[in-house]
This record gives sequence, C-alpha cells and structure tokens, in this order.
Amino acid sequence: MSMSSHAELRSRYEDFLRGERHNCVDRIVSAVDDYVHRVESVAAASSTNEKGGNNKSAATASGVAGGCPRVRISLGELRSYSTQLAQSLQHVSPLRHIRALEAACHAIASEERPGYDTKLTQTSSGSTLTSSQMKVSLAGPFSSQTDSPRTLTSSRLRHLVCVEGVATKVNSVKPKIVKSVHYNPSKSTHESREYVDASHPYLNLPVIDATGREMPDRLLTLTSSSYPTRDAENNPLETEFGLCEYADSQTVTLQEMPERAPHGQLPRSVELVLDKDLVDKIKPGDRVQIVGVYRALSGGMGAASIRSSFKTVVLVNNITALNRDVANLVFDSRDVHEIRTLSKRNDILDVLARSIAPSIHGHDVIKKALVLQLLSGVERNLENGTHLRGDVNILLVGDPSTAKSQLLRSAMTIAPLAVSTTGKGSSGVGLTAAVTSDPETRERRLEAGAMVLADRGLVCVDEFDKMSEVDRVAIHEAMEQQTVTISKAGIHASLNARCSVLAAANPVYGQYDGHRRPQENIGLPDSLLSRFDLLFIVLDQLDPTSDRRIAAHVLRGHRYRRPGAGFGVDTSTSSGYGFDDDSDSDGEDGADRISDLRKRSTSIWQKNHHKTAEVSQARMNSRRKNGRGNDSHTDEILCQDFLRKYLRFAKQRIVPVLTDGAREAIVSRYAEMRSRQDDRTLPITARSLETIIRLASAHAKARLSHTVDAEPDCSQAMDILSFALYHENKSIQSPDDSASDPATEEHSNKRLRVEDSAKMPKEPSLLNIGSKDLNTLQSVKDQIWDAVRNSDGQVSLEEIPIEDKVLKLKAISELSKEGRIMESDEVLYMV
Repeated sequence: MSMSSHAELRSRYEDFLRGERHNCVDRIVSAVDDYVHRVESVAAASSTNEKGGNNKSAATASGVAGGCPRVRISLGELRSYSTQLAQSLQHVSPLRHIRALEAACHAIASEERPGYDTKLTQTSSGSTLTSSQMKVSLAGPFSSQTDSPRTLTSSRLRHLVCVEGVATKVNSVKPKIVKSVHYNPSKSTHESREYVDASHPYLNLPVIDATGREMPDRLLTLTSSSYPTRDAENNPLETEFGLCEYADSQTVTLQEMPERAPHGQLPRSVELVLDKDLVDKIKPGDRVQIVGVYRALSGGMGAASIRSSFKTVVLVNNITALNRDVANLVFDSRDVHEIRTLSKRNDILDVLARSIAPSIHGHDVIKKALVLQLLSGVERNLENGTHLRGDVNILLVGDPSTAKSQLLRSAMTIAPLAVSTTGKGSSGVGLTAAVTSDPETRERRLEAGAMVLADRGLVCVDEFDKMSEVDRVAIHEAMEQQTVTISKAGIHASLNARCSVLAAANPVYGQYDGHRRPQENIGLPDSLLSRFDLLFIVLDQLDPTSDRRIAAHVLRGHRYRRPGAGFGVDTSTSSGYGFDDDSDSDGEDGADRISDLRKRSTSIWQKNHHKTAEVSQARMNSRRKNGRGNDSHTDEILCQDFLRKYLRFAKQRIVPVLTDGAREAIVSRYAEMRSRQDDRTLPITARSLETIIRLASAHAKARLSHTVDAEPDCSQAMDILSFALYHENKSIQSPDDSASDPATEEHSNKRLRVEDSAKMPKEPSLLNIGSKDLNTLQSVKDQIWDAVRNSDGQVSLEEIPIEDKVLKLKAISELSKEGRIMESDEVLYMV
C-alpha cells in the first residue's frame, strides 16, 4: 500500500466512523458527553468546597483536568470495513494512522458537540481554557496469539502490538512540560514554546498546519527540555507558570507472566510509557493486556551506553485488566456434565485427594487438606469494612525426605496461579513489596513481591524455617489481612495479597524430637503459627512394613519394562527401553487397542500404576460393604487436566452458605477443642474457629453444594483439623472413608502419629483365616508361585485359573508381604 497523505487517511477513517453498521458516531458522542459531565461535576464540587479548603476535591479536579475524552475502536470493525487499512494501521505506520483516526474522531465530535475540546479548570489564579481533543483506544482481536515481553524483538519495532504481562514496578506520576509561556518585559509581549521529547507519539512525523495539511518538508523533531531565559535579541524572559500546559506521564515495568516463562530462564520485561488519562491505571501485581506501539527511543531519553543500541518502550494506547485465571481452561458441555456427575459421589474428597501427587505414598490427610486449600473457603467483606479471608494457609513441618517439597511442587502444577519461592532466597520485602530507586531517573518506585504477584493464587514457600525473624514479621499482615501496606520514602500504598500460603519447614534440631513441645520443635512464634490454618507434623518412623511399602511404591515409578515384554531389553522403541504407557495391554489385537485408546482419550479417568493387590482387595471389600460393588473407578485417578477443571469450576461457581445445623456443630466442636488445649498441643485461638468454617465451606464446594451442612462438611473439616492439632482422626467419617486405601492410610498415620496406630483398621492377614481356609490359601499361594516361576518371572492375573478372586487376592497379598512377588497393573513379577 502506497503511503497516503494525512488528508486521505483522515477522509477514509471518517467514512468508516460515519458508517451506520458499527454506531461509531454514537460512541464518540457518548464519550464526549461523559467527559464533559465529569468535568462539570468536579468543577462544581471544587467551587462548593473552595471556602472549606477541601484538598480531596481539588486533587480530583486536577486529575480530571489532565484527562481527555477517549473512545474505543475495535480492529475487528475496522477490518470488516477495509482489511488493507487495518493491516496498515497494525504493521505499516501505526502512529501515523492513529493520528489520522483521532483527527477524524475530533472532526465528528466537533460537529456533534461544538466546542467540546475546551474544558474549565479551576486554578489558584482563576479559570483557564485549555485544549483537550479526542483520543482513541484500539482493541483486538489482533492475532491468534498475543505478544509477551519475550517475543518483542526487533521485527516488532514500529508495529502495533498487544502485550500481556504482570506489572512489577510502577513509578510515580510526573508532569511533563508540553507548552511554556514567557513574558517579555522589554516588549510587553508573550512568547510560547512547545516541547517534544523522545516518547512523543508523533515524533519524526510531518507537522500538521492549522488547516490540517501535512508539511512533508518539516518533521516534528526533538526539542531542548530547558526553559528559555532570553529571546533572540538577548532580552530577559519571565516564565508564566500559570499559563503553561503540562501532561501527566508515568512509566511501568511489565514483566512476563511467571507461569509462561520457559523453565530455567528469567522472565523478560518491557517498559511502558503512559500519558494523560491512562496514568495511574495500573498497580504493582496487576495482570494487564496492553495495546500500544513498540518503538525505540532516540538519544534524548534513555539511550543506552552501547553504540547503536537504544532503549525500547511501548507507547500505551489502551489498557485492559485481566482476571486471575491464567490457566486458560476451556469448559464445554461434556466437561460440565462430567463435573456434576462426579460431584454426586459420596467419596468425592477421597477421589480428588488420591488424584493429587499419586506418585507420593501415603499422606492421605495432607492431600485432602491440599484439595481444600485449592478450593478455598468463602471470602467475606462486611459492611463495616471488615475483611474475612477465605484462603487456607498450610504449614508442613517434619523430618527430611518425607516428600514435603514434592507436595508443594504437586500443588503448584495444579493451581492455576502459583508463585514459588524459598525462605533463604527471598527476604521479607521480596515476599510482600518494596520501595526501590530507579537507576535512571533516581525516582522512588513501588515493586511488588511474590505474595502480591500471586494475588488470587497460591504461594509456595519452601525452607520456611530458613527465613530470618525480621523477614517473617513482614508477612504477618499479608497472611491474615491479605494486604501489604507500604509507608516508606514518602510512598504510602496498600496492595492486595489475597493468596493462600503453602509452606514447608524442617524441625529446629534436624529431626523431630517427640519429647519436646511442638513449638520447640518448630521454632516459630505462636503469632505466626496461629495464621496457619493447618499445621501437619510429618515424621519418618523406622518401621520395616512401611519401609517395604515405600520402597515398592518408589520402584513402580522407575519401571522401564512393559508388562509381558520379558526380562530382556525391549527394542520396540528407539532408545531400547519400553517405558510404561497407559495404553499397554496384553492379548489385544490392533482394532481392540485402537478402540481402547479412543475410550481413554475421552475419559476423565486414568490408571493408577501405584495400586497393589492389598489396595485392590481392601477397596473391593469396601465396595461390597457399601453396596458399590459395580464401581469400576475405585482404583483409578482423575486426569490432571480434568482435575484442574473440576477444582476451578467448584471454586468459581459455588458460594456455599452455613446452615443452622452446621453453625451448631462448629460451635460445639470449637468449645471442645478449647477445653482440650494443653502444653502438648498447638494453641487454639479464634482463628481456629474461622479455620473450621473455611474447611467446611471448601468441602461444600467439592460437593458442588450451595449449603454447608453438619454432615459431611463440618465432620470432614473437624476430621482434618483434629488430625493436625491432636495427631488423631476420631471425628465422624463419611460413609465412604472406609473405601480409602488402608495400606496407604496406615502408613500415613504411622508417619504422622505412632501412638494411634492401634486404632487403624487392620489388613487381612493369616490371623483372620481359619485352619480350613489356611490350607486352601496355602495351595493357592503355591499355585500362583508356580505360575510366576514357569512364566519367566512374570504373569498376568488373568492367566492364573483361580475362580475365587477374593482368595486369589489374599494369596497375592501374602506373597507380597513375604517379598516373593510384586504386583502392578494386574501383572505379577518375581522378586
């Protein structure tokens, strides 16, 4: 497309705006009327409060005075009018086209509302008329994928870009001189001078004269930033500051979203330049979508010291705030149907818990607590200004090598917005917010920390015990009030930090000492411990049975042979190793395997490779006991994508309300906990009462229930809280708690409380079998052992001709305990 003149571009844009298809004229008139109404309202309020000296009204009037009417134009509408014009606006000369588009809007606004571009501004010396023309904000869609600070390379210079990121550094708003007026006492005349800096949007474009014509031989160039003190004849000049024109200006650093940055690389950032009515629209930690022109600044403003290298910025044209759902989950009708069907299960919390970190053995109660943390409670903002947080904070304290860090990592992968940090690698201001100095302008600016950046998300703090006492105090306010207040270097601000905290720490003495109080082992003050809703003590006990189960569980995650491939190297893959795959199946032909793959690709369930014969037997008995013998998904886990969708759906769509029965149950259990408090337990405060409400509300969300009931919501919440406080689990269980994994549950309870191991349900063993059944069981064991030995060390369960499945599972369980075989995915291996 050949370069059109300003008059031609303006004419084409006027034709587009005057078209009746998109009602652009009505939008322009509405924008002008709204702006004039704001200016008149502020001027009237300022005049009314002038005698009282109301500084707030004066400040508001000053803020409106620096603005201008702004209309929103969609590129999709322009593209439907002329694809060539839209492409030129985006990629050829965006600033030149934006100037013509704004001139067309100004012409239409002047026709509909004559004299709109003059506004009344109250000043100390009287009223002053200044010019304020129409501005245009461009909106998408731009392309199939938006840009990020990492993708802004040299090929994007001088292009209209759409960038998404999180604001990390926000400088204060500063006025810059646009036009200065000077009085010449010698001649009794006034002289004016206009200023153009490197961030001026029309820099290096042809100058427009008073008639609206371009002057190709005259370009808008940089001017000096100093005030003239003498005229051309060396006569002194006096500056009339009341007649000078200023424009607000602000710079913001936009950083790449942490979850979108490549692993192992630091997030990139780009500087934004905002002016006039766009200033003060972004706070540190805000996730925004920016539309602007990406350009390099010349030497007048921030040129780099390296030769031929210039500073690049984005001249902002439009700002759109993004919500905190950065996972970009797309729900269809099938997903909603599956979510509502799954929520009707009585054991929904067990299903969600075993789907989190299936590679980690045990810790069933902790996994349930993580599910409730990801769902969170209900946030309340009372009429008197009180804020009651709904986020759940959890602290894991225990011996080394008890999967604390792995649980943090698993929660991060599931949470839609998560920020990870460590106690040693971040200070208190790094977690909350800090006031720093700009190295270029020497100005103070506000920089957001991890908890501010994770607003409406999850903060994972590993090695929490390595933080210093001064740094821990900085997060007290953020954990309870969920705000970060800054009062430093003349900057007073309050930032939102509405996030859940998941922290992991080691005991003071390296290993947990059971002879000391929990506070002495943890080494954290009660004021900080009370801000954690749940505190789990994870112990590493020396027990041969649990150690064998852990070893078998870990080894299943390191298998490299496919079932039925023999003990030789599987050469079916290019690397020589046949890694496990959910699609592995023996004895299937090609058509059956393809059909099975299609079913699994559309199913929300997936195989749990870590199940054992003991687990299968116990869950089969529980299904028969509870009348759910036809449930085929008891041993399976949810797919990770569907798990994220379920948690997101339940957290966003459900806002449960406490019932009268739930209130009575919470009050009675809270009073009981207060009466049981002693030196050997953690402190029970009023925050523990709010913890019960949060956990019960989160459990109601898991059921997609709009009411919090005493059963099962409050009972499950008290079950988890009692486990964290008293290391016991004695509250009323849900009807399907017996369907959980007894082997895993016993191991988790042994690692968390040894004194109550006798209360756990016992596994089936030889002590529960009569003498007659003992002979039958021994014969079945011999038959299974012979089948494994005669099949080169492995055989599938279907190949063993034993009709009594319960007896077969008992025999396999006994052989596994004896260390003779190992079972996984319904295949037996000789150890």
